[in-house]
Amino acid sequence: MNRALSLLRKVVDVRPNEVAALLTACLFNFVILGSYYVIRPIRDDIAAAGGTENLSWMFTGTMVVTLLANTAFSATVAQMPRRKFLPIGYRFLIANLLIFYFLMRATSNIWVGRAFFVWVSVFNLFIVTLFWAFMTDLFDSEQAKRLFAFIAVGGQLGAIAGPLFTASMVKHIGPANLLLVAAAGLEIAPWCVKFFPTPNPNPVPRDREQEDEDENEEEEEEEEREAEKPVGGSILTAFTHVARSPYMLGICLFMVLYAITSTFVYFQQADITRAHFHDRAARTAFFAQLDLSVNTLTIFGQLLITGRLLKWFGVGVTLAFLPLLSLLGFLGMGLWPTIALLAIFQVLRRAGNFAITRPAREVLFTVLSREDKYKAKSFIDTFVYRTGDQVGAWSYTLLTWLGMGLTGVSFVAAPLAAIWCGLSIWLGERQAAMAETHRA
Repeated sequence: MNRALSLLRKVVDVRPNEVAALLTACLFNFVILGSYYVIRPIRDDIAAAGGTENLSWMFTGTMVVTLLANTAFSATVAQMPRRKFLPIGYRFLIANLLIFYFLMRATSNIWVGRAFFVWVSVFNLFIVTLFWAFMTDLFDSEQAKRLFAFIAVGGQLGAIAGPLFTASMVKHIGPANLLLVAAAGLEIAPWCVKFFPTPNPNPVPRDREQEDEDENEEEEEEEEREAEKPVGGSILTAFTHVARSPYMLGICLFMVLYAITSTFVYFQQADITRAHFHDRAARTAFFAQLDLSVNTLTIFGQLLITGRLLKWFGVGVTLAFLPLLSLLGFLGMGLWPTIALLAIFQVLRRAGNFAITRPAREVLFTVLSREDKYKAKSFIDTFVYRTGDQVGAWSYTLLTWLGMGLTGVSFVAAPLAAIWCGLSIWLGERQAAMAETHRA
């Protein structure tokens, strides 16, 4: 046991009292991302088959559904403790998967495919948002900087297993049966919530006097009882709190710029792959291989780079990595818009987001109140993100209508990436100041 802990500590700066929580978090992240990546290639195939002229409308539908889902989520959070509403949320999504399974088995109607595209686009945000909201509630800012990158590794292992399974099995069992695989994997998530250990950052020393130990234990039990109470507030809390906070508004703008640039790349991908591949199974397999490349590269980044970046340079510089990479990538696409360069850009950009930007962005939320960690974070990660998607989708449609091809769109996106880079530095400085205030 000591040897295993020693090996683990060579990879991540984990304390003995945090090991159980760290490993449970890794398993939790593995099953939610593994389940999503089993079905993601199906969604991408639907997008490519429908053409970019229909994507804008599907993104509009996604934004509307996201708003409705976020409102229902806020109402649920206000009434239930976290270890109750999180399992309910995951099992509701499992029920949705089963409904789509029966629909896909019964019919090949195009509207079922489009509804599935919208649903998966909402599903992927909520499963990840629920997970990271739970993590930012359990771990403090100092723990997050040490542990979040390694916790993200668990997710990336799932993100590798998912597309690997899909690429090898889709031709044998068919797309519909993949939904059952995803549902079975996702069922593990509620059990992770139920049995998740509390990662106490300040364990009681063994040699402390018994009366001090009893007092400390009572305080910890009281904190745990307080944490398990319903969050409370109204369904409008997320919007009002975000509107009054320059810091959270900055996070909103960060998400919008990320979403707009991501949508530009996604539409470019749909255009190029539709022209390059004429067989839908081959296109689905290509998307799965792309996901596999992204997630394999992400693992190395999370293990070798992210923790060190956060420790040496702080949150701001770490957040600025992806905007800088995007700036260079869009300039490259403007000069040489080929499928090879697009594939490289997509792999590096998505891997950079998952490996570096995502863990750093989650650190931003550790300095917020518990209510904001669930409500405001959910609002930002889902509705604000999908709003950025919507802006990006219709902007891409407008730019192509104006006669801009891949080159023109890329040169429009490059200045947005530069603004995004400056915003990242500012957010990092604000997070550090707020964390210091919390410690004082």
